Amino acid sequence: MSFPLPDSVEELKDLIGREVASLRASVRRAAEQPPLPPPGDELTSPVQMLAVPAATPSRDGRPACLCSTHDKGASGTCSALSAIPASAVLLEPVYDEATRGVRDFLIVAGNRVRSADWLEAPDRQVGQRFLEARPGAANSGLLQALADLVARGGSLEGRVVDYTEQRLGRLHRAPLLHSAALCGEQVLLTWRPVQSQTELLTIDAQYLASMGWGHWDLLSGKVTWSEGLCRIFHADVRMPWSLEQLCDALLPDDLTALAEFLTSVLAGEEPAWTRIRFVVLGEVRTLDLLGRPVTGTDGRPWAVNLVARDLTPQIRSRRRLAETERESDRLRRQTQAERRVAGALREALLPTHSQALAAVGLTVAASYRPAEADAAVGGDWYKCRLLPDGRVLVAIGDAAGHGLDAVARMSQQRHALAGLAQTGASAGEITTWLNELICSEPTGQTATVIAGHIDDSRTLHWADAGHPAPLLLRDGRARPLHTGRRGPLLGALPGYAYETTSTPLRSGDVLLLFTDGMVERRDEDINKGIERLAETMTRAAGSDPQELIDTILAGPDQAGHEDDACMLVIRVE
Repeated sequence: MSFPLPDSVEELKDLIGREVASLRASVRRAAEQPPLPPPGDELTSPVQMLAVPAATPSRDGRPACLCSTHDKGASGTCSALSAIPASAVLLEPVYDEATRGVRDFLIVAGNRVRSADWLEAPDRQVGQRFLEARPGAANSGLLQALADLVARGGSLEGRVVDYTEQRLGRLHRAPLLHSAALCGEQVLLTWRPVQSQTELLTIDAQYLASMGWGHWDLLSGKVTWSEGLCRIFHADVRMPWSLEQLCDALLPDDLTALAEFLTSVLAGEEPAWTRIRFVVLGEVRTLDLLGRPVTGTDGRPWAVNLVARDLTPQIRSRRRLAETERESDRLRRQTQAERRVAGALREALLPTHSQALAAVGLTVAASYRPAEADAAVGGDWYKCRLLPDGRVLVAIGDAAGHGLDAVARMSQQRHALAGLAQTGASAGEITTWLNELICSEPTGQTATVIAGHIDDSRTLHWADAGHPAPLLLRDGRARPLHTGRRGPLLGALPGYAYETTSTPLRSGDVLLLFTDGMVERRDEDINKGIERLAETMTRAAGSDPQELIDTILAGPDQAGHEDDACMLVIRVE
């Protein structure tokens, strides 16, 4: 049988309703019996079936038991109890003489099914009072419920009692599901564990696999869901959803897929599989559904079984992974672009040294290592170039920070210094003007610098703004240049006037200017790092500037530096 696919959820629900109505009408005609109860009515339980009113009532008008194998005062046995797959007893009310109310029951018959290993089988308790055999019945409210049943009639269906009892000095507990009904003048009571060990393991398996199952009886309208399916849809296990309610939670874009799935199941095709998205408490959940029809005697599906697997966590994880990969790719492209920019800046800002310096008797080498492995340049910088008036500009500095922001400040300071040096001003004046420029910046960032020049008399004129003093290698020994005129960091004190220090140089002298990244280490005084650097220079006496840089960088104390590190080596020929 095939169905036209609906164009809306309402049409799909109408299709399901028409098919169910057609099925019920067909089964009624074939069975030639009264109509089945409408959807939502509960099926009669085994206890109720045993207590269905008989044609002949008892003396007090109560229904007589359909079982003819026992009666009051007879052998006290009931053959029907052995057919009940749960613990079952037949109870005789014991009335209070004063109030005529039920105060206890006498166990007159029982089967052999034990609901817990610490509870005796009912047939071993025949002849005992109910409160004697089940002392926990009073506190749990079970005794009163049975007394009300005797007084008002009807039945007790599915009452969960958290039954607790003390036996041999130990407390025992078991959640038990009780059902009871009148059986003539007596009461038939059954109980079983709410969940067996197998049921608990099944629930755990459903949880671990994010799975659940549901059963829809199309004839009676009864719907049964596992706890796993209730967990997926955040539904109450006592109020599972009908097929129509399932349609209401459908994501509209998946209407065709669900319609094809349900129509194939209702047409008797098996197994049917699909992937459907539902909206549950505002969240889209993706499920794999496997459906199988349960066919009746006429070959038509009388019930539908569905197994669902919730893929939402996996899909959510894949989505997060995809987003992470996209973000990583974006950052990778951004980093590559920044490296290209930084590389171009490095070539522009930290060039190799011209032959003009060699012409005035200076051999120069430089090294720069950024703190960040992916960066090509940072906030450290140097400058060494021949000025138009014949002096050689010598400078090294450190702009606070890392990355392109530090590069921008470094570029500004370097170019500003180069421009100020063209004025012919002294090292102290140049440094003072540079300090005013940095103090005027809104960022509030500071910097350090050593700025000066070497004149034609081979004298170094220099000013220090919070920077480590240069090292001078002379006569086989390296030591820091001394100055009593070291000033504060650039940008720290507006209006400060820096002074110039003059240091005569000799032929063969090697001058090393460096930034603090070469000597500063965590949990160590910077002076120790300066001493190590001076000792390395001393051991490398006689090396040319590039060889000296290579020797310093090969030292074990230079591994894993945490800041930008820059060196400028000048040898006087």
